[in-house]
Amino acid sequence: MWSSLTAQRSTQVSAATVTSKNNKSGFTLAIWQPAGNLSEVIARVSIKGKRNQGYFKERFIGDYKYKIQQKAKFVKGLKSGDRVVVRLYDLENRFLGYSEFECLQTNSAVNLILSENPSQYKVVRTVYGADANFDGNVDTGSTTYDYFTQVDNGLSSTVGDRQVTFLSSSRQINISQFQVAGVSAVATKSVYPNSFTQGKYAVVRKSMSIFSSTQAAALQAVPGQLVQIKEVDSDSSFDVSQLMMAYREVGVARNIQVKFSDVASNHWAQDFIAELAALEIIEGFPNGTFRPDEQVNRAQFAAMLSQAFEKVKVRNALKFKDVSSNFWAYSAIREAYEMGFLGIIDSEFKPTQELSRLEVLIALAKGLNYTVTGSTERILTAYTDATSIRSDVRSAIAALTERGIVVNYPNVQSLNPGKVATRAEVSALIYKALVSTGTVTDISSEYTVGKSAEQAAVEEENETKTRRHCNQGIGNGSEGCDPGNSRPHGGSNDETGRTPGNKK
Repeated sequence: MWSSLTAQRSTQVSAATVTSKNNKSGFTLAIWQPAGNLSEVIARVSIKGKRNQGYFKERFIGDYKYKIQQKAKFVKGLKSGDRVVVRLYDLENRFLGYSEFECLQTNSAVNLILSENPSQYKVVRTVYGADANFDGNVDTGSTTYDYFTQVDNGLSSTVGDRQVTFLSSSRQINISQFQVAGVSAVATKSVYPNSFTQGKYAVVRKSMSIFSSTQAAALQAVPGQLVQIKEVDSDSSFDVSQLMMAYREVGVARNIQVKFSDVASNHWAQDFIAELAALEIIEGFPNGTFRPDEQVNRAQFAAMLSQAFEKVKVRNALKFKDVSSNFWAYSAIREAYEMGFLGIIDSEFKPTQELSRLEVLIALAKGLNYTVTGSTERILTAYTDATSIRSDVRSAIAALTERGIVVNYPNVQSLNPGKVATRAEVSALIYKALVSTGTVTDISSEYTVGKSAEQAAVEEENETKTRRHCNQGIGNGSEGCDPGNSRPHGGSNDETGRTPGNKK
């Protein structure tokens, strides 16, 4: 069942156009065994996406059959600060070793080097660094990260409490097994990215579990059981953004629901909804539904915003006369107000008031501090009902339009500003807003208002500059601003215990 679902989903995604604003942070992965006699290995690759000061839960992106010394490129869907995890197996599905590395601001060349007898000596040397021209070699003069990971010799090959330790030096390693021609000599003291040695998510001199019961089904299964193993050849290049979506149903943590009984595979907002669910920004209902056509009120929208965007205060919260401290969305409402997304009238937040599409769009423009850079009136000619947009917010709608945030269903040319927004519509708009921050991979949709050549040129020019409000979004890793210190998935629960963004 899982295999057929995955194959079907892969075909659907391959047919779509999926792009990434962070496609420069790819990597070439090579696997070596200079002192052994292995001919082929399987590399299981997954991603821990950077979010605020933390990371999303690990997400599977495929099993790859490598010949020793072979290289493959992984492109798109990655950003600086993301962590890539590689678990290595032999062709009999015996676990051989574990590595983890951090995506850099540019492309990286990554070399994983196995021991002479990895089934017994489960040590992996990781050597990597910047590879600006993407030729598979670490650039001369750039920092070369060089470290060892050692796995305990547990009895089970795929499950159980297996532990990996990130070593601080190579002093206790038989380094002669790990020297590759053309790769720098083994460093006595390990060289790690800063995030591996400092802060809450440091890993050096620590042991961590390799397997857990909450991991994605594809990470728990033996290679080839749920998804087909991909053959690597000399020209292999894999699109990470497409792989994440293709493997979404089996590739996210088991406690995350991404498929809903009332959101068909051909639903116009299916990918937006599923991806936000995979990111734990929204959630369905206990009966397995999402209710895409249900209207959204201000409390629910505030809950979605607090989950989606980094909690950076631009103003202090007030005491709202109509929101008690025990209200299910109390914390989320305060956060949405502090971040500048939503306002109040006479000290009232009006949590149960439904939101129009125009109000949703205005909130996003305010919270992201977006202003128009092109001609407002020229941009708004994309809408047949442009005259219905209020004069005081026309520039805000133009600012969102030129950034590709506006999604109009069923008529892409009709903004429908007065229509009450649905859960599906809000999901699409929030996702596109996250794309505009460079945080998530774009999803093509026929209902996204397209950019004119002028708008595209302006956006390209703006992307070379520091964003005016770069402390918004889910986080930019070491690639840009990231001043927030919020937990990746905080926020309030409603009275039914569901995460924010759901209606009772």
